[in-house]
Amino acid sequence: MPLMALYTKLGRLTVFLCALTVLLAVAACSGASVGPPEPSQTGADLPPDLAKLGEAYGILLEEHIDHEVLKPDELTDGAIRGLLAALQDPHASYLSAEQHAKEQEGYRGYFDGIGARVTLTDAGLTVIAPIPGAPAEAAGILAGDIILAVDGASIDHLTLIEAVNLIRGPRGSDVTLLVRRPDSFEDRSITVTRGRIPIDSTSFRMLDGGIGHLWVYSFSDTTEGEVRAALDELADAEARGLVLDLRNNPGGLLAAVLDVSDLFLDGGSILYEIDAQGQRTDHEASRGGDAISIPMTVVVNQYSASASEILAGAIKANGRAQVIGETTFGKGSVNITRELSDGSAIYFSIRRWYLPDGTQIEGQGVTPNVEITSDVQTLPVPLDDDIALRKAIEILEQQLSSR
Repeated sequence: MPLMALYTKLGRLTVFLCALTVLLAVAACSGASVGPPEPSQTGADLPPDLAKLGEAYGILLEEHIDHEVLKPDELTDGAIRGLLAALQDPHASYLSAEQHAKEQEGYRGYFDGIGARVTLTDAGLTVIAPIPGAPAEAAGILAGDIILAVDGASIDHLTLIEAVNLIRGPRGSDVTLLVRRPDSFEDRSITVTRGRIPIDSTSFRMLDGGIGHLWVYSFSDTTEGEVRAALDELADAEARGLVLDLRNNPGGLLAAVLDVSDLFLDGGSILYEIDAQGQRTDHEASRGGDAISIPMTVVVNQYSASASEILAGAIKANGRAQVIGETTFGKGSVNITRELSDGSAIYFSIRRWYLPDGTQIEGQGVTPNVEITSDVQTLPVPLDDDIALRKAIEILEQQLSSR
């Protein structure tokens, strides 16, 4: 994630959705940053159910064998971590004031780090995708890799943010990762030299036969403009059709994916959200999008997450195009960061979202119309080796020939 993007833009639900996908040392996860609470919102008046927490705190400070050297701030941090762990929210984390301050660096248009998107799964800290051309990819990090240790220290007890903070660092410095491939029990040590990585959102190319290939890496403030530019190139080339590639896309801004969806959908539901109070918010596509008449197919894989699942699911549910590939990641919650009075922060889920047919994305993902399993972990690859992309082109050609 980026690390977790802690943005304060709350306009058209401008909160990050990422796949809990964290760009190492950059903003890329779903969240909005909210400042310190007002005095009336603080923990000064604990509810009766939490009274024993203060009671235990007092007993430890007075009676623990090391009570004279106990640090109240460390006990407080531990209590907060315990509260978040008890939520059983896989996306909940506590950020110290120092960590939270580092997160704010994600406002830049670049970041210093290894250039990979990661998330926590049952297997551990899992690479969603290395950023094309970034140090992680050059060092041999692949999508699906499990990171077990950083510079010799195990990270299996750390939260997502804590683990990412160990991996991030200034460009030119080295970090050594102990990595396990998902299909192997053999661990390998990979040293990556951190670099400065610009944040690109899309790439576009023309393939043989007049087919455009638009790969959307993530959804940011610039994505709609980049997609529009690609569509202009498509028109200038008098292309016959388009393959929209969402593989290894961890997500990004909700506002961005709504804007991109508007380009391809002629009205209809994109998604709806359910918040903590059970209230529903619907998001509808505008009519008359610029790309509603372009024949197209969509490609996804198991590392397509969050906002990319919204776009693929909306396109499938509205019958706009066939989705080809693997069932997507299944990250379907909106997360927020609330800053505490000392500059630290808590990060947790506030909403879940659903596809137009009522399918909950969280834990389930989007099932493609045509399932193609691929062992390709680093993209792009030569077209001859990319069976999912070739299948998407084949299906698109069939559509074009029947028109």
